[in-house]
Amino acid sequence: MSLIVQKYGGTSVGDIKKIALVADKVIREKDNGNDIVVVVSAMSGETNRLISLAKEIDSNISGRELDALLSTGEQVTIALLTMLLNKKGHKAISLTGQQAGIITDDSFNKARITSINHKIIKEKLDDGNIVVIAGFQGVSEAGEITTLGRGGSDTSAVAISVVLDADECQIYTDVDGVYTTDPNIVKDAKKLDQVTSEEMLELSSQGSKILQPRSVEFAEKYNVNLRVASTFSNSSGTQIVKGKSIKEQPIISGITFNKDEAQLTVRGVPDLPGIATKILGPIADANIDIDMIVQNVGEDGLANFTFTVNRNDYKNAKKLLSDSAKNLNANKIEGNNNIVKVSMVGVGMRTHAGVASKMFKILADENINISMISTSEIKISIVISEGDLEKALQALHSAFDLHT
Repeated sequence: MSLIVQKYGGTSVGDIKKIALVADKVIREKDNGNDIVVVVSAMSGETNRLISLAKEIDSNISGRELDALLSTGEQVTIALLTMLLNKKGHKAISLTGQQAGIITDDSFNKARITSINHKIIKEKLDDGNIVVIAGFQGVSEAGEITTLGRGGSDTSAVAISVVLDADECQIYTDVDGVYTTDPNIVKDAKKLDQVTSEEMLELSSQGSKILQPRSVEFAEKYNVNLRVASTFSNSSGTQIVKGKSIKEQPIISGITFNKDEAQLTVRGVPDLPGIATKILGPIADANIDIDMIVQNVGEDGLANFTFTVNRNDYKNAKKLLSDSAKNLNANKIEGNNNIVKVSMVGVGMRTHAGVASKMFKILADENINISMISTSEIKISIVISEGDLEKALQALHSAFDLHT
């Protein structure tokens, strides 16, 4: 007998008909003789609906009461799915994050799991139940309801897999696996049978919406067998594996993009020690995350400093920069919220030179201008105009033979 943890996202449980399909999928796995823990998200669109309601009261709402509100979305789903499983003749029980013993820190809206009392879940399994757990949520040591941030149900499922020593964690969504790029833009994008956890972490961090990056970190750290598949097909999906488990690795495994970024530039600041701290300090103090950073130094002793932030933080970050421009002795503050970050990812880059130069030539041939570049051992990220995204993806996908 194996222990399987299954996670179903919002699109998989969007209405009663879809929840019934999920129930049938769970029952098939149970009938194969396995113990099953199911982690579910809120029904598709429900979290956004709840956020909209809260913003009607306060457009800047955050903190304790927002978590109390958002946690109700998953509670609806666990109850409905458990009702259906019971109706179909299978013993099942629903648990909120708190009831499942999921303990987090006290960071409302973006909490991190600190421990899980696995004995609670094990007792329910030993009693013959299919255990249905609300993802995305937990409870602090002080007893406060917390949520884990967007995509947090993925992290819930992987963390539960760790403490239960599950044989596999299956992440079900509305796509049948991980693709070489977005198939909605590049029609000949190919589904990958396997991808390394290292690559999946980069793909998730750089814009792929399939898995929350923290869930991939958990899986890699604790050797969780992870699989991404579709709720609505019998496809085997994509297996997330350790790099050395793949015998032959292509140079590039996938190309992803992130439209949620904006670019800010401070022009003509003195090239002196500590200038980066003066520029980024107020941004960090406002709890705004910074992604890519580029500093260019001119011959006149002045520097241009460019960085990217989440597009939702663009206006606030630009205002903070403008407010501090005099203290920085800056010549000019510029901003652009019509950019997109495109990233090529592949562990094969470690053993193949010239990938970056080939990428740049391909984009130059398409007359696509690059405004920022960032690289790591297995990733090259660039910032381009959002209007050039489709052309860039098509050209790169074809030139690197990702369709074959």
